[in-house]
Amino acid sequence: MKTPLIPLNERIIFALDVASEREAMTWLDRLGDSVRFYKVGLQLFLAGGLPVIARIVDRGNRVMVDLKFFDIPQTVHHAVAAIRNCGATFLTVHGNEAILRAAVAARGDTQILAVTVLTSFDESDLREMGLTGTMEDLVYCRARKALAAGCDGVVSSGLEAKKLRNEMGDQFLIVTPGIRPGAHDVARTDDQRRMASAREAIQNGANHVVVGRPIRDAADPVAVVTAMQTEIAAALASHHA
Repeated sequence: MKTPLIPLNERIIFALDVASEREAMTWLDRLGDSVRFYKVGLQLFLAGGLPVIARIVDRGNRVMVDLKFFDIPQTVHHAVAAIRNCGATFLTVHGNEAILRAAVAARGDTQILAVTVLTSFDESDLREMGLTGTMEDLVYCRARKALAAGCDGVVSSGLEAKKLRNEMGDQFLIVTPGIRPGAHDVARTDDQRRMASAREAIQNGANHVVVGRPIRDAADPVAVVTAMQTEIAAALASHHA
């Protein structure tokens, strides 16, 4: 795999899942230069809107706007057009190929990431929704459609990243949430189901990992970031060995 030249402090996308712009800015101060990529999801976006994205970008950071736009194609097209000039690097969209194409047509300089399957879902959730295939097959099918629609990448768990990278090549981004330290040994204490460690995700082909609670809940968040970056560096080094 040809690994893009992404700075180590942009490999981790810290999830600013907080209730106010003030709290978000406190996290930027706290993490400093150790993290230069942040995720703005529904909670913070509803609290701070486009101005909070602009403030994060103005401080020299990249932003992933994770709103998972899912509506009729025309509505998604207009939504992407309304947000594309806010300075965000990534914008997430969910849905079929027509929805993805509508987002791509309006993206401007913003890169569109298609959400495959939420990392809080497992096989039992697929059965509940009436789907009979495997998780891996569903993720791969949606990723292929995203690539065909012109998306710049996908959001996928680290568990599926290896198949995506091996079978679809280096032509798209893989961004992986559900990152937990020692992922296979951790007790299921939150809503994430398909988990991987930072090293596993990058080793399997992810470009970025999205991390929230393991950093946010730590006594020393910067130490957790540093430890994960060490894992990531080791995984990247193994690609070139």
